[in-house]
Amino acid sequence: MKGWIRHAAAGLLFSLAAAGSALAAYPDKPVRLVVPFPPGGATDLLAREVGNALSVRLGQPVVIDNRPGAGGNIAAIAVARAPADGYTLLFGTFGSLAVNKSLYDKPGYDPLKDFAPVASVAYLPNVLVVHPSVPARTVPELLALARKEPGKLTYGSFGNGSSSHLAGELFTHMAGVSITHIPYKGSAPSMTDLIGGRLTMMFDSVSTALPYIRDGRVRALAVTTQKPSDQLPGVPTLAAAGVPGYELTAWFGVVAPTGTPKAVVDRLNSEIVASLKQPEMASKLASQGTVPFPSTPAQFGSYIRAQYEKWDGLIKSANIRVEQ
Repeated sequence: MKGWIRHAAAGLLFSLAAAGSALAAYPDKPVRLVVPFPPGGATDLLAREVGNALSVRLGQPVVIDNRPGAGGNIAAIAVARAPADGYTLLFGTFGSLAVNKSLYDKPGYDPLKDFAPVASVAYLPNVLVVHPSVPARTVPELLALARKEPGKLTYGSFGNGSSSHLAGELFTHMAGVSITHIPYKGSAPSMTDLIGGRLTMMFDSVSTALPYIRDGRVRALAVTTQKPSDQLPGVPTLAAAGVPGYELTAWFGVVAPTGTPKAVVDRLNSEIVASLKQPEMASKLASQGTVPFPSTPAQFGSYIRAQYEKWDGLIKSANIRVEQ
């Protein structure tokens, strides 16, 4: 019995020493941060800020690897299949980590099984905007119009399964109204048609919609987050404006392949969280319209699962599918 105890203790000490050695050596070469969208977009710009901060804190280059396509699935598959050593990370999004598993028949990966959560990074508030000609200045007035003529009002989105589409589906589902969805290929064409009066409304990021709100080309009725946006003082949340319990945020975070050593995950988490707390980083994120959203690995893992369960139910009930 005593021999068994000595053997177990020796094994534990060896494991602890190995973990400590791995942490001391990590990283000893560049880290690759895979981004599921092309260069220049909101996701890419945010990932580059995080990558730059990590490069300084880790003492090694963090190389941005843009892998766009299939709503983020191509990038996610690449990271899920990468070695679990902390040198390949995914800059995950609301879509790739919480939605795509339900949207696609065969996404090629399972975000709940194939990744080790590292840290949430930030979220992007969205806003419900309408064309100025719409005779509704509040959410209750908009809902009254929708109930008066079911299906006549329209909302544009960035495409089937996008955050703007799901925002609209959640809105109509929770409010119990019928509004016709018009999908586009991106934010710009849908906003163009809204400004031109060919759409009634849409959900877009606050940062994108803000210039059009300020010059009066669209009217803001409510934001989709739990808290009001500092960029839109006086604009209520949807939950407070007539749809209790409504909440949607486009969020971002870092994950690693499942099996990545805990010591490496914890090191990455501590450096990401520390960088998000720096005033300079907070200022850069604010300039992009995003809000810092730091967490522990466990908190981020719980958040991803809760988000998946929330959107899986809505996607299935609304029968939303995306062809890959």
